[in-house]
Amino acid sequence: MSELKLSYSGYVCAPYLHSHESIELRDSWLKSKNIERLYFVTGTFSSESKPYFSDSTNHYLLAKFKDSSKIADDLTEYNQEKTSFVFNMKDDLFQHEVIGKVNFISAYYLEYADNEDISEIASLLVKKDQIECAGTGNMETFCKNPAKFTFPYAENIIVIEVASEKSHQSVKKYCEQTRRDANRKGLSMTNLISLSILEQIK
Repeated sequence: MSELKLSYSGYVCAPYLHSHESIELRDSWLKSKNIERLYFVTGTFSSESKPYFSDSTNHYLLAKFKDSSKIADDLTEYNQEKTSFVFNMKDDLFQHEVIGKVNFISAYYLEYADNEDISEIASLLVKKDQIECAGTGNMETFCKNPAKFTFPYAENIIVIEVASEKSHQSVKKYCEQTRRDANRKGLSMTNLISLSILEQIK
């Protein structure tokens, strides 16, 4: 009997390399009912996470999806030389309306993730007036080339969406301050990747 794999909604970040695979993937996601939103973004890895993903690139397709099993099929079909990241959101921490359009998405990892830490982080994030939503989950990666190192915190991921009319640099500082606020409370929240939205294409 095959193992039943749970499916989640979440985010997928695939390298946009102007290669056959990335163009086919973009066209497929533009038509897919599984994709709610699709963006061109630039991705910046933190100094802590970069050693695990040395094949990272600058430009990515970022999609918000409904069903992770379909995303796994897409990334297997259009697998690339650079790593794709899937963030499966298992729990929504909160969602509320904020002024402005989403222009920045940031993923963090926790070195320790008990329920108390998660609820403390949620109560910290919900007070931030530019964070539209936040969720917790895990991360999967897809790549033609196997990674040299296994990322040890893939089960402890937090993703936030930030809406602001301000510049990406300003929003990045805002997210960095949020991370520092969490660290001051003794919470081990570290930036994994920051995604600056350049253009919404769906």
